[in-house]
Amino acid sequence: MDLIKLPLKHQSWLVATVCMVVDGGFVLLDREPLPQTVIVLLMTLAVDAMLAGPARLSLWVAAAQAAVPVIVLVVMHNGIDANDAGLLIAGYRAGAWLRGTPAYTSLGLLSASLMACMIVNGYGPLYAVLVAAKGALLPWLVGRYTTARRAYLAELEKRSAMAEKDAKAAVTKAITEERGAIARDLHDVIIHHVSAINLHAGAARLGLPDGNPKLTNSLRAVETSSRAAMVDLRHLLDLLHGDKSEGVRQPGLDNLDELLDGVRAAGLPARLEVRGQRRDVPESLDITVYRIIQEMLTNALRHGDASGVTVTLEYATDSLTIASCNTAGSGEDSGSVRRGLVGIRNRAGMFDGRTRSGLDEDGRTWRTTVTFPLEAS
Repeated sequence: MDLIKLPLKHQSWLVATVCMVVDGGFVLLDREPLPQTVIVLLMTLAVDAMLAGPARLSLWVAAAQAAVPVIVLVVMHNGIDANDAGLLIAGYRAGAWLRGTPAYTSLGLLSASLMACMIVNGYGPLYAVLVAAKGALLPWLVGRYTTARRAYLAELEKRSAMAEKDAKAAVTKAITEERGAIARDLHDVIIHHVSAINLHAGAARLGLPDGNPKLTNSLRAVETSSRAAMVDLRHLLDLLHGDKSEGVRQPGLDNLDELLDGVRAAGLPARLEVRGQRRDVPESLDITVYRIIQEMLTNALRHGDASGVTVTLEYATDSLTIASCNTAGSGEDSGSVRRGLVGIRNRAGMFDGRTRSGLDEDGRTWRTTVTFPLEAS
């Protein structure tokens, strides 16, 4: 049992009990006449029991402890060992818990009691001073040191907590400022250009002569994609500004049909296959899976041929696997491919996902697979 973890009240009673046992044992071992032994034992047990009292009574406890040896010496005219342990603890309590006049008064009473007993018993002044220093001054000083050390440690903990709080505040401020700068750049530059793309694509579509449906559909797809990009950018702006309301919820697996329609409108056939029993996933993972599939489709649109792309969602008892498969086109931008795969791998890594990508054995089919662990259902 760790005594330090005991409540303070229990610890004070434990100290008082040990003092009562030790001091009472010495009284009984002195083998004085029974009436004297009983009286001294009762006084000793009474003043030692006072050691379990509250700290504010430490002066009175010290006074009672100091009185016992003097009473025994004056009334009974002998030197029965009474409350030596109690005197030590009383001195410690006075030094640890009292301040100012009460603390020094307690020290004076204890020292005077010990010196008086020594002198009456025939010891010299020097011996009496040494006994007082050992039995009263030393415990008193240890109590003062313990309290000062505890106050010093508390001050260090307070400073450490304040420093940690200031550091967190500085980091939060820096993050807020950085997010504000990113939000301004998005609003002033990116949103402006995306808006211009939307306006010009709409103007071009309206200005086309009739009879060219393929080009009209392509321009309409540009408008749709640019409007979707505007919505996503505004969602990001809201998040950067700390707005996490339901109105700015990011798209997830429920929005895959809209995502695939946008790819088809751009001229690339896109197919979705779902295998296994569909199940709910955490919202953060739901958004991440959507963004990974969006990146897979973007890579297929940029670097694949016209045969299209197939996206597969496979639900297992303890995992979710996403795979995309498309035929690699000619003259692909390898740097752009690497950046896209790095983005997929980074998103997957936040949820302990494993990513595999590369050409199949035929040398033409590009396959990207991401597997996320899930709690078994």
